[in-house]
Amino acid sequence: MVDAASPVSLPAVLQGRYRIGPVLGRGGASVVYRARDLLLGREVAIKVFSTRAATPEQLRTQEGEARMLGGMNHHALVALLDAGVDLTDATAPQMFLIMEFVDGPDLRRRLRDGVLTAFEVAYLAWDLLAALQYVHERGIIHRDLKPANVLLAPAQARPARGKIADFGIAVLTGSNHEPSEETTGTAAYLSPEQVEGTPLGPETDIYSLGLVLLEAYTGRIAFPGGVLESAFARLDDDPLIPNDMPADLAGILRRMTARDPKDRPTAEEAVTAFRAVIVRHLGGDRPSAPDPEASRVAAVRDYNLLDSPPDLEFDRITALAGRIFDVPVAFISVVDADRVWLKSRQGIDLQELTRDRSLGGTGGLHEETLVIEDVKADPRTAALPSSEHPSFRFYAGVPLITADGHNLGSLAIADVQPRSMGPAEVSTLEDLAAMALHEMELRRAARRVALGLLGQRE
Repeated sequence: MVDAASPVSLPAVLQGRYRIGPVLGRGGASVVYRARDLLLGREVAIKVFSTRAATPEQLRTQEGEARMLGGMNHHALVALLDAGVDLTDATAPQMFLIMEFVDGPDLRRRLRDGVLTAFEVAYLAWDLLAALQYVHERGIIHRDLKPANVLLAPAQARPARGKIADFGIAVLTGSNHEPSEETTGTAAYLSPEQVEGTPLGPETDIYSLGLVLLEAYTGRIAFPGGVLESAFARLDDDPLIPNDMPADLAGILRRMTARDPKDRPTAEEAVTAFRAVIVRHLGGDRPSAPDPEASRVAAVRDYNLLDSPPDLEFDRITALAGRIFDVPVAFISVVDADRVWLKSRQGIDLQELTRDRSLGGTGGLHEETLVIEDVKADPRTAALPSSEHPSFRFYAGVPLITADGHNLGSLAIADVQPRSMGPAEVSTLEDLAAMALHEMELRRAARRVALGLLGQRE
Protein backbone atom coordinates (compact mmCIF):
# COMPACT_ATOMS: atom_id res chain seq x y z
CA MET A 1 0.00 0.00 0.00
CA VAL A 2 1.28 3.43 -0.90
CA ASP A 3 1.49 6.34 1.46
CA ALA A 4 -1.54 8.56 1.00
CA ALA A 5 0.25 11.84 1.66
CA SER A 6 -0.65 14.70 -0.68
CA PRO A 7 -3.59 12.95 -2.35
CA VAL A 8 -5.06 14.17 -5.61
CA SER A 9 -8.15 16.34 -5.13
CA LEU A 10 -11.14 14.02 -5.56
CA PRO A 11 -13.87 14.98 -8.04
CA ALA A 12 -16.97 16.19 -6.22
CA VAL A 13 -19.18 13.75 -8.15
CA LEU A 14 -17.54 10.83 -6.32
CA GLN A 15 -18.60 12.06 -2.90
CA GLY A 16 -21.68 10.30 -1.55
CA ARG A 17 -21.67 7.45 -4.07
CA TYR A 18 -18.30 6.06 -2.97
CA ARG A 19 -16.64 5.71 0.42
CA ILE A 20 -12.99 6.44 -0.37
CA GLY A 21 -10.41 4.18 1.27
CA PRO A 22 -6.61 4.04 1.23
CA VAL A 23 -4.34 4.79 -1.69
CA LEU A 24 -3.51 1.62 -3.64
CA GLY A 25 -1.04 3.12 -6.08
CA ARG A 26 0.42 6.37 -7.27
CA GLY A 27 1.98 7.42 -10.56
CA GLY A 28 3.02 10.60 -12.28
CA ALA A 29 -0.38 10.97 -13.94
CA SER A 30 -2.84 9.53 -11.41
CA VAL A 31 -3.61 8.18 -7.99
CA VAL A 32 -5.58 4.95 -7.42
CA TYR A 33 -7.82 4.63 -4.36
CA ARG A 34 -9.62 1.66 -2.95
CA ALA A 35 -13.28 2.56 -2.47
CA ARG A 36 -16.65 1.12 -1.59
CA ASP A 37 -19.50 1.59 -4.04
CA LEU A 38 -22.30 2.34 -1.58
CA LEU A 39 -25.05 1.93 -4.17
CA LEU A 40 -24.02 -1.48 -5.50
CA GLY A 41 -22.28 -2.70 -2.36
CA ARG A 42 -18.98 -3.68 -3.96
CA GLU A 43 -15.31 -2.83 -3.68
CA VAL A 44 -13.81 -0.85 -6.56
CA ALA A 45 -10.58 0.94 -7.46
CA ILE A 46 -10.91 4.60 -8.44
CA LYS A 47 -8.21 6.07 -10.63
CA VAL A 48 -8.19 9.87 -10.57
CA PHE A 49 -6.08 11.67 -13.17
CA SER A 50 -4.02 14.41 -11.65
CA THR A 51 -3.39 15.96 -15.06
CA ARG A 52 -6.48 17.90 -16.10
CA ALA A 53 -7.43 18.29 -19.74
CA ALA A 54 -6.06 21.63 -20.96
CA THR A 55 -8.13 21.76 -24.15
CA PRO A 56 -11.52 20.37 -25.30
CA GLU A 57 -9.66 18.26 -27.88
CA GLN A 58 -7.62 16.55 -25.16
CA LEU A 59 -10.78 15.81 -23.19
CA ARG A 60 -12.56 14.36 -26.24
CA THR A 61 -9.55 12.15 -26.94
CA GLN A 62 -9.54 10.83 -23.37
CA GLU A 63 -13.28 10.19 -23.42
CA GLY A 64 -13.10 8.34 -26.75
CA GLU A 65 -10.29 6.11 -25.57
CA ALA A 66 -12.11 5.48 -22.28
CA ARG A 67 -15.10 4.23 -24.27
CA MET A 68 -12.78 1.92 -26.19
CA LEU A 69 -11.36 0.54 -22.92
CA GLY A 70 -14.88 0.08 -21.58
CA GLY A 71 -15.65 -2.18 -24.54
CA MET A 72 -12.88 -4.62 -23.63
CA ASN A 73 -13.90 -7.74 -21.71
CA HIS A 74 -11.33 -10.39 -20.85
CA HIS A 75 -10.64 -12.40 -17.71
CA ALA A 76 -6.98 -11.32 -17.64
CA LEU A 77 -7.65 -7.57 -17.95
CA VAL A 78 -8.63 -5.37 -15.03
CA ALA A 79 -12.11 -4.30 -16.07
CA LEU A 80 -13.14 -0.69 -16.55
CA LEU A 81 -16.55 -0.41 -14.84
CA ASP A 82 -17.29 3.27 -15.39
CA ALA A 83 -15.68 6.59 -16.23
CA GLY A 84 -16.58 10.21 -15.79
CA VAL A 85 -15.42 13.79 -16.02
CA ASP A 86 -15.61 16.27 -13.17
CA LEU A 87 -16.65 19.67 -14.56
CA THR A 88 -16.60 21.54 -11.27
CA ASP A 89 -13.86 23.65 -12.82
CA ALA A 90 -15.11 24.07 -16.38
CA THR A 91 -11.75 25.39 -17.51
CA ALA A 92 -9.91 22.28 -16.31
CA PRO A 93 -11.99 19.08 -16.54
CA GLN A 94 -10.73 16.16 -14.48
CA MET A 95 -11.22 12.57 -15.64
CA PHE A 96 -11.62 9.56 -13.39
CA LEU A 97 -12.04 5.82 -13.95
CA ILE A 98 -13.91 3.29 -11.83
CA MET A 99 -12.01 0.02 -12.12
CA GLU A 100 -12.44 -3.56 -10.95
CA PHE A 101 -10.84 -4.12 -7.55
CA VAL A 102 -8.54 -7.14 -7.54
CA ASP A 103 -8.17 -8.57 -4.04
CA GLY A 104 -4.60 -9.69 -4.38
CA PRO A 105 -1.05 -8.31 -4.59
CA ASP A 106 0.69 -7.08 -7.69
CA LEU A 107 3.55 -9.21 -8.97
CA ARG A 108 6.17 -6.79 -7.66
CA ARG A 109 4.94 -7.22 -4.09
CA ARG A 110 4.44 -10.97 -4.54
CA LEU A 111 8.09 -11.45 -5.58
CA ARG A 112 9.23 -9.97 -2.27
CA ASP A 113 8.00 -13.23 -0.71
CA GLY A 114 9.95 -15.42 -3.14
CA VAL A 115 10.12 -16.42 -6.80
CA LEU A 116 7.53 -18.35 -8.78
CA THR A 117 8.02 -21.93 -9.93
CA ALA A 118 8.25 -22.77 -13.62
CA PHE A 119 4.68 -24.09 -13.43
CA GLU A 120 3.43 -20.84 -11.85
CA VAL A 121 5.31 -18.75 -14.41
CA ALA A 122 3.75 -20.74 -17.25
CA TYR A 123 0.24 -20.32 -15.87
CA LEU A 124 0.80 -16.60 -15.33
CA ALA A 125 2.16 -16.24 -18.85
CA TRP A 126 -0.82 -18.09 -20.28
CA ASP A 127 -3.24 -15.61 -18.71
CA LEU A 128 -1.29 -12.48 -19.61
CA LEU A 129 -0.53 -13.50 -23.19
CA ALA A 130 -4.18 -14.35 -23.77
CA ALA A 131 -4.98 -10.79 -22.66
CA LEU A 132 -2.31 -9.37 -24.97
CA GLN A 133 -3.70 -11.39 -27.87
CA TYR A 134 -7.11 -9.89 -27.11
CA VAL A 135 -5.93 -6.26 -27.01
CA HIS A 136 -3.47 -6.61 -29.89
CA GLU A 137 -6.35 -7.76 -32.08
CA ARG A 138 -7.95 -4.42 -31.28
CA GLY A 139 -4.92 -2.38 -32.28
CA ILE A 140 -3.89 -1.54 -28.70
CA ILE A 141 -0.36 -1.75 -27.33
CA HIS A 142 0.16 -1.57 -23.57
CA ARG A 143 3.73 -0.18 -23.74
CA ASP A 144 4.31 -0.31 -19.97
CA LEU A 145 4.27 -3.94 -18.86
CA LYS A 146 6.09 -4.41 -15.57
CA PRO A 147 5.54 -6.41 -12.36
CA ALA A 148 3.64 -3.53 -10.72
CA ASN A 149 1.09 -3.65 -13.56
CA VAL A 150 0.37 -7.35 -13.12
CA LEU A 151 -2.23 -8.10 -10.45
CA LEU A 152 -2.69 -11.57 -8.99
CA ALA A 153 -6.26 -12.64 -8.28
CA PRO A 154 -6.82 -15.70 -6.06
CA ALA A 155 -8.14 -18.79 -7.89
CA GLN A 156 -9.76 -21.90 -6.43
CA ALA A 157 -8.35 -24.67 -8.56
CA ARG A 158 -5.05 -23.39 -9.96
CA PRO A 159 -2.27 -20.85 -9.31
CA ALA A 160 -3.29 -17.22 -8.98
CA ARG A 161 -4.82 -15.66 -12.09
CA GLY A 162 -2.84 -12.84 -13.67
CA LYS A 163 -4.57 -9.61 -14.68
CA ILE A 164 -2.98 -6.76 -16.61
CA ALA A 165 -3.63 -3.33 -15.12
CA ASP A 166 -3.01 0.25 -16.15
CA PHE A 167 -4.17 0.06 -19.73
CA GLY A 168 -6.04 3.21 -18.80
CA ILE A 169 -2.90 5.17 -18.01
CA ALA A 170 -0.93 3.79 -20.95
CA VAL A 171 -3.58 4.53 -23.55
CA LEU A 172 -5.25 7.61 -22.13
CA THR A 173 -2.02 9.53 -21.73
CA GLY A 174 -0.57 8.38 -25.05
CA SER A 175 2.85 8.07 -23.44
CA ASN A 176 5.73 6.67 -25.49
CA HIS A 177 7.59 5.64 -22.32
CA GLU A 178 10.97 6.67 -23.69
CA PRO A 179 13.83 6.41 -21.18
CA SER A 180 14.13 9.50 -19.04
CA GLU A 181 14.36 10.48 -15.42
CA GLU A 182 10.57 10.18 -15.27
CA THR A 183 10.56 6.53 -16.31
CA THR A 184 12.90 5.09 -13.69
CA GLY A 185 10.40 2.42 -12.70
CA THR A 186 9.78 1.40 -16.32
CA ALA A 187 13.25 1.51 -17.87
CA ALA A 188 14.09 -2.04 -16.79
CA TYR A 189 11.28 -3.44 -18.98
CA LEU A 190 11.58 -1.31 -22.12
CA SER A 191 11.90 -3.08 -25.46
CA PRO A 192 14.92 -2.28 -27.67
CA GLU A 193 12.67 -0.41 -30.10
CA GLN A 194 11.35 1.75 -27.25
CA VAL A 195 14.93 2.63 -26.34
CA GLU A 196 15.78 3.48 -29.94
CA GLY A 197 12.60 5.49 -30.44
CA THR A 198 11.46 3.50 -33.47
CA PRO A 199 7.78 2.75 -34.23
CA LEU A 200 6.19 0.26 -31.85
CA GLY A 201 4.10 -2.79 -32.62
CA PRO A 202 2.63 -5.62 -30.55
CA GLU A 203 6.13 -7.13 -30.39
CA THR A 204 7.15 -4.51 -27.82
CA ASP A 205 4.66 -5.92 -25.30
CA ILE A 206 5.93 -9.44 -25.95
CA TYR A 207 9.49 -8.37 -25.12
CA SER A 208 8.51 -6.51 -21.94
CA LEU A 209 6.39 -9.41 -20.73
CA GLY A 210 9.29 -11.76 -21.41
CA LEU A 211 11.45 -9.71 -19.02
CA VAL A 212 8.67 -9.70 -16.42
CA LEU A 213 8.27 -13.49 -16.58
CA LEU A 214 12.02 -14.01 -16.41
CA GLU A 215 12.16 -11.87 -13.28
CA ALA A 216 9.27 -13.85 -11.78
CA TYR A 217 11.38 -17.03 -12.10
CA THR A 218 14.78 -15.61 -11.06
CA GLY A 219 13.78 -12.85 -8.65
CA ARG A 220 16.25 -10.55 -10.40
CA ILE A 221 15.79 -7.68 -12.87
CA ALA A 222 17.36 -8.72 -16.16
CA PHE A 223 18.83 -5.26 -16.89
CA PRO A 224 19.56 -3.52 -13.56
CA GLY A 225 21.23 -0.17 -13.04
CA GLY A 226 20.35 3.45 -13.69
CA VAL A 227 17.80 4.53 -16.23
CA LEU A 228 20.12 4.96 -19.21
CA GLU A 229 22.42 2.09 -18.23
CA SER A 230 19.48 -0.29 -17.95
CA ALA A 231 17.73 0.95 -21.08
CA PHE A 232 20.72 0.79 -23.42
CA ALA A 233 22.13 -2.51 -22.09
CA ARG A 234 19.50 -4.48 -24.02
CA LEU A 235 20.66 -3.02 -27.33
CA ASP A 236 23.87 -5.06 -27.06
CA ASP A 237 22.94 -8.02 -24.87
CA ASP A 238 20.18 -10.58 -24.49
CA PRO A 239 18.87 -11.22 -20.97
CA LEU A 240 20.56 -14.07 -19.14
CA ILE A 241 18.45 -17.24 -19.02
CA PRO A 242 19.48 -19.36 -16.00
CA ASN A 243 20.74 -22.88 -16.61
CA ASP A 244 18.30 -24.40 -14.12
CA MET A 245 15.25 -23.20 -16.03
CA PRO A 246 13.34 -26.01 -17.81
CA ALA A 247 14.32 -26.12 -21.47
CA ASP A 248 10.84 -25.50 -22.89
CA LEU A 249 10.27 -22.49 -20.63
CA ALA A 250 13.74 -21.14 -21.43
CA GLY A 251 13.11 -21.54 -25.15
CA ILE A 252 9.94 -19.47 -25.25
CA LEU A 253 11.36 -16.74 -22.97
CA ARG A 254 14.45 -16.54 -25.17
CA ARG A 255 12.22 -16.00 -28.21
CA MET A 256 10.09 -13.41 -26.44
CA THR A 257 13.17 -11.37 -25.51
CA ALA A 258 14.85 -11.50 -28.92
CA ARG A 259 16.32 -8.10 -29.79
CA ASP A 260 14.85 -8.14 -33.29
CA PRO A 261 11.04 -7.77 -33.10
CA LYS A 262 10.65 -10.05 -36.15
CA ASP A 263 12.17 -12.94 -34.15
CA ARG A 264 9.59 -12.74 -31.37
CA PRO A 265 6.43 -14.88 -31.31
CA THR A 266 2.98 -13.38 -31.52
CA ALA A 267 0.85 -13.49 -28.40
CA GLU A 268 -1.17 -16.33 -29.93
CA GLU A 269 1.98 -18.37 -30.67
CA ALA A 270 3.28 -17.77 -27.15
CA VAL A 271 -0.04 -18.87 -25.61
CA THR A 272 0.29 -22.20 -27.42
CA ALA A 273 3.90 -22.59 -26.30
CA PHE A 274 3.11 -21.98 -22.64
CA ARG A 275 0.20 -24.38 -22.82
CA ALA A 276 2.72 -27.06 -23.82
CA VAL A 277 4.82 -26.18 -20.75
CA ILE A 278 1.75 -26.61 -18.53
CA VAL A 279 0.87 -29.94 -20.17
CA ARG A 280 4.41 -31.22 -19.63
CA HIS A 281 4.33 -30.21 -15.98
CA LEU A 282 1.03 -32.02 -15.46
CA GLY A 283 2.56 -35.20 -16.83
CA GLY A 284 1.11 -35.11 -20.33
CA ASP A 285 2.83 -35.38 -23.64
CA ARG A 286 3.43 -32.56 -26.02
CA PRO A 287 0.54 -32.40 -28.44
CA SER A 288 1.31 -33.57 -31.91
CA ALA A 289 0.23 -31.56 -34.92
CA PRO A 290 -2.57 -31.18 -35.56
CA ASP A 291 -3.72 -30.91 -31.96
CA PRO A 292 -7.53 -31.17 -31.62
CA GLU A 293 -7.48 -30.03 -27.99
CA ALA A 294 -5.43 -26.93 -28.83
CA SER A 295 -7.91 -26.15 -31.59
CA ARG A 296 -10.82 -26.64 -29.19
CA VAL A 297 -9.27 -24.38 -26.53
CA ALA A 298 -8.61 -21.73 -29.18
CA ALA A 299 -12.31 -21.92 -30.14
CA VAL A 300 -13.34 -21.51 -26.49
CA ARG A 301 -11.26 -18.35 -26.25
CA ASP A 302 -12.61 -17.10 -29.58
CA TYR A 303 -16.12 -17.17 -28.11
CA ASN A 304 -14.85 -14.89 -25.30
CA LEU A 305 -16.78 -16.68 -22.52
CA LEU A 306 -14.08 -17.29 -19.92
CA ASP A 307 -14.49 -15.36 -16.68
CA SER A 308 -16.80 -12.88 -18.39
CA PRO A 309 -19.47 -11.11 -16.30
CA PRO A 310 -22.83 -12.77 -15.52
CA ASP A 311 -25.12 -12.92 -18.55
CA LEU A 312 -28.89 -12.56 -18.21
CA GLU A 313 -29.75 -14.69 -21.26
CA PHE A 314 -27.70 -17.67 -20.06
CA ASP A 315 -29.18 -17.29 -16.57
CA ARG A 316 -32.66 -17.43 -18.08
CA ILE A 317 -31.86 -20.68 -19.85
CA THR A 318 -30.55 -22.38 -16.71
CA ALA A 319 -33.49 -21.07 -14.68
CA LEU A 320 -35.86 -22.42 -17.33
CA ALA A 321 -34.14 -25.82 -17.27
CA GLY A 322 -34.48 -25.94 -13.49
CA ARG A 323 -38.22 -25.19 -13.66
CA ILE A 324 -39.01 -27.53 -16.56
CA PHE A 325 -37.28 -30.53 -15.03
CA ASP A 326 -37.94 -29.58 -11.39
CA VAL A 327 -34.30 -30.06 -10.39
CA PRO A 328 -32.34 -28.09 -7.79
CA VAL A 329 -29.26 -27.60 -9.99
CA ALA A 330 -28.81 -26.43 -13.59
CA PHE A 331 -25.73 -24.94 -15.18
CA ILE A 332 -23.98 -24.01 -18.42
CA SER A 333 -20.32 -25.00 -18.35
CA VAL A 334 -17.46 -23.78 -20.53
CA VAL A 335 -14.40 -26.05 -20.52
CA ASP A 336 -10.96 -24.46 -20.77
CA ALA A 337 -7.74 -26.46 -21.03
CA ASP A 338 -7.45 -27.06 -17.30
CA ARG A 339 -10.77 -26.14 -15.71
CA VAL A 340 -14.53 -26.26 -16.03
CA TRP A 341 -15.98 -22.77 -15.71
CA LEU A 342 -19.66 -22.53 -14.72
CA LYS A 343 -20.78 -19.71 -16.99
CA SER A 344 -24.30 -19.75 -15.57
CA ARG A 345 -25.55 -21.71 -12.60
CA GLN A 346 -28.68 -22.23 -10.53
CA GLY A 347 -28.58 -23.93 -7.14
CA ILE A 348 -24.79 -24.29 -6.94
CA ASP A 349 -22.20 -21.85 -5.55
CA LEU A 350 -19.15 -23.36 -7.25
CA GLN A 351 -17.74 -21.15 -10.01
CA GLU A 352 -15.02 -23.43 -11.37
CA LEU A 353 -13.36 -26.79 -10.84
CA THR A 354 -10.43 -28.63 -12.32
CA ARG A 355 -11.20 -30.88 -15.27
CA ASP A 356 -9.89 -34.00 -13.56
CA ARG A 357 -12.61 -33.64 -10.88
CA SER A 358 -15.51 -33.34 -13.30
CA LEU A 359 -18.29 -35.91 -13.24
CA GLY A 360 -17.56 -39.28 -14.73
CA GLY A 361 -13.92 -38.57 -15.50
CA THR A 362 -15.05 -36.92 -18.76
CA GLY A 363 -12.74 -33.95 -18.36
CA GLY A 364 -15.85 -31.80 -18.40
CA LEU A 365 -16.66 -32.85 -21.97
CA HIS A 366 -18.84 -35.51 -23.56
CA GLU A 367 -19.53 -35.81 -27.27
CA GLU A 368 -23.15 -36.96 -26.95
CA THR A 369 -26.02 -36.29 -24.57
CA LEU A 370 -25.15 -37.98 -21.29
CA VAL A 371 -27.83 -39.18 -18.84
CA ILE A 372 -26.81 -40.83 -15.56
CA GLU A 373 -29.99 -41.74 -13.71
CA ASP A 374 -28.17 -42.94 -10.57
CA VAL A 375 -24.56 -41.91 -10.09
CA LYS A 376 -23.94 -44.62 -7.49
CA ALA A 377 -25.41 -47.40 -9.62
CA ASP A 378 -24.29 -46.46 -13.12
CA PRO A 379 -21.15 -48.44 -14.14
CA ARG A 380 -19.62 -45.25 -15.61
CA THR A 381 -19.60 -43.51 -12.22
CA ALA A 382 -20.14 -46.08 -9.47
CA ALA A 383 -16.42 -46.76 -9.03
CA LEU A 384 -15.44 -43.09 -8.82
CA PRO A 385 -14.30 -41.62 -5.49
CA SER A 386 -17.21 -40.07 -3.60
CA SER A 387 -15.39 -36.71 -3.71
CA GLU A 388 -16.26 -36.46 -7.40
CA HIS A 389 -19.99 -36.57 -6.72
CA PRO A 390 -20.48 -35.65 -3.02
CA SER A 391 -24.24 -35.03 -3.31
CA PHE A 392 -25.51 -35.51 -6.88
CA ARG A 393 -27.31 -38.77 -7.68
CA PHE A 394 -28.71 -37.73 -11.07
CA TYR A 395 -26.97 -35.94 -13.94
CA ALA A 396 -27.98 -35.13 -17.51
CA GLY A 397 -25.92 -32.98 -19.86
CA VAL A 398 -25.97 -31.96 -23.52
CA PRO A 399 -22.67 -30.98 -25.19
CA LEU A 400 -22.42 -27.51 -26.73
CA ILE A 401 -20.77 -28.39 -30.04
CA THR A 402 -20.25 -25.67 -32.64
CA ALA A 403 -20.99 -26.06 -36.35
CA ASP A 404 -17.28 -26.64 -37.01
CA GLY A 405 -17.12 -29.41 -34.41
CA HIS A 406 -15.60 -27.70 -31.38
CA ASN A 407 -16.96 -28.84 -28.02
CA LEU A 408 -17.24 -25.78 -25.76
CA GLY A 409 -18.88 -27.40 -22.73
CA SER A 410 -22.42 -28.41 -21.83
CA LEU A 411 -25.85 -27.51 -20.52
CA ALA A 412 -26.55 -29.83 -17.57
CA ILE A 413 -29.06 -30.51 -14.84
CA ALA A 414 -28.53 -32.45 -11.61
CA ASP A 415 -30.48 -33.71 -8.63
CA VAL A 416 -29.69 -35.13 -5.22
CA GLN A 417 -32.10 -38.03 -5.87
CA PRO A 418 -31.95 -40.70 -8.59
CA ARG A 419 -34.50 -40.18 -11.34
CA SER A 420 -35.37 -41.38 -14.83
CA MET A 421 -35.46 -39.31 -18.01
CA GLY A 422 -37.55 -40.19 -21.05
CA PRO A 423 -36.86 -39.41 -24.73
CA ALA A 424 -39.17 -36.38 -24.74
CA GLU A 425 -37.36 -34.87 -21.76
CA VAL A 426 -33.99 -35.51 -23.39
CA SER A 427 -35.22 -33.69 -26.51
CA THR A 428 -36.35 -30.72 -24.42
CA LEU A 429 -32.95 -30.50 -22.71
CA GLU A 430 -31.26 -30.66 -26.13
CA ASP A 431 -33.47 -27.82 -27.36
CA LEU A 432 -32.41 -25.68 -24.38
CA ALA A 433 -28.78 -26.49 -25.14
CA ALA A 434 -29.31 -25.36 -28.73
CA MET A 435 -30.64 -22.05 -27.38
CA ALA A 436 -27.51 -21.62 -25.24
CA LEU A 437 -25.23 -22.38 -28.18
CA HIS A 438 -27.18 -19.94 -30.36
CA GLU A 439 -26.58 -17.18 -27.79
CA MET A 440 -22.85 -17.97 -27.88
CA GLU A 441 -22.83 -17.80 -31.68
CA LEU A 442 -24.63 -14.44 -31.62
CA ARG A 443 -22.03 -12.99 -29.24
CA ARG A 444 -19.14 -14.20 -31.35
CA ALA A 445 -20.72 -12.82 -34.52
CA ALA A 446 -21.30 -9.42 -32.88
CA ARG A 447 -17.71 -9.37 -31.63
CA ARG A 448 -16.35 -10.11 -35.10
CA VAL A 449 -18.48 -7.35 -36.63
CA ALA A 450 -17.17 -4.92 -34.01
CA LEU A 451 -13.58 -5.94 -34.75
CA GLY A 452 -14.21 -5.50 -38.48
CA LEU A 453 -15.56 -1.98 -37.93
CA LEU A 454 -12.57 -1.16 -35.73
CA GLY A 455 -10.23 -2.36 -38.47
CA GLN A 456 -12.00 -0.18 -41.04
CA ARG A 457 -11.62 2.91 -38.83
CA GLU A 458 -7.92 2.22 -38.48
